[in-house]
Amino acid sequence: MRIGFDAKRAFKNFTGLGNYSRSTIAILADYYPAHQYYLYTTPYKSHPLLNFADKENMRIRRPAGRFKCWPSLWRYYGLGGNLSSDRVDLFHGLAAELPADLPEKIRSVVTIHDLIFLRYPEYYTFIDRKIYTCKYRSACRRADLIIAISEQTKQDIMEFFGIDEQKIRVVYQGCDPQFYTQADDDAKSRVKELYRLPDNYVLYVGTIEQRKNLLSLVKAMELLPPSLKLVAAGKPTSYFHTVQEYIRQRRLEDRICFQHQVKFADLPAIYQQAQAVCYPSLFEGFGIPLLEALNSRVPLVASNCSSLPEAGGPDSLYVNPLDHEAIAEALRKAIEDETTRRQMIEVGIKFAANFREERVAKNLWKVYQELM
Repeated sequence: MRIGFDAKRAFKNFTGLGNYSRSTIAILADYYPAHQYYLYTTPYKSHPLLNFADKENMRIRRPAGRFKCWPSLWRYYGLGGNLSSDRVDLFHGLAAELPADLPEKIRSVVTIHDLIFLRYPEYYTFIDRKIYTCKYRSACRRADLIIAISEQTKQDIMEFFGIDEQKIRVVYQGCDPQFYTQADDDAKSRVKELYRLPDNYVLYVGTIEQRKNLLSLVKAMELLPPSLKLVAAGKPTSYFHTVQEYIRQRRLEDRICFQHQVKFADLPAIYQQAQAVCYPSLFEGFGIPLLEALNSRVPLVASNCSSLPEAGGPDSLYVNPLDHEAIAEALRKAIEDETTRRQMIEVGIKFAANFREERVAKNLWKVYQELM
């Protein structure tokens, strides 16, 4: 079978959607190597994370001819010709989009990660909301099948777009395999020195934006022993200044360590040296950092809403993300109660095995087989 992918984000995005795209393509090529995989992308720069595309069964396609000057236009109104000439059997839109000129004879599936822009419109500009709504609704209606990355996202697709449940398949994603292996002492020491990590810390990983609700975690830290610090690893947005101002007013500067540019390869050693991981987001389509924490054998405290219990498993601790006292109490229990801590780690690593590459690839392939 010849399978085409909208691979723009796989080549140009090095966070959430990019990680999902690269992982999906790579595990399918590994577990189903007899097939051909066509990666359609706009021009990109070299990057260490792009070695996933070096496999023999991969074919990279970029805009050519008149579309060289209009690569974004090519993705929507020129890609159909390439798909036909490559004799693609099935096209997978990895990031909620399908080309407008997709030939009818080519079966199609689209992945929808979340509809947060509709559930929490206040976090998006008017123009962005309109663009996303148009793209996502069109892709959902035109695709032969839809992959939702969680039951929460499936319910949102049905609620906001009126899509029949029979058209949606839930296929969970996993996290990068680098989190499966424990870093050695030298790696941990190097990372600790490089990022000036404290001896005892709670870890937050994610963009520092309002929806992810870091401020509640900062408030919770005030209720915990002063020897326990908070390491927040993620790209800042305007919300970062709100968090900074609270820290300044409460004189918490020595309790909070911000790291805005962490190398992806260093993340496992940062996770593994944490006393606990906390993810107080108000809403997520899934929650990859939760799987990263479980695989790193670190106790996890997360919000009790949206898809996060799906990603965190039965023995993580869940709290109201707006209740900083509850967050503090859960962290205290995860760190200080040795019996609870041990059980959280043991059950967490077993639960995380449900999201390993072989299982994810098998579930994706079931969707492809159903279409063909």
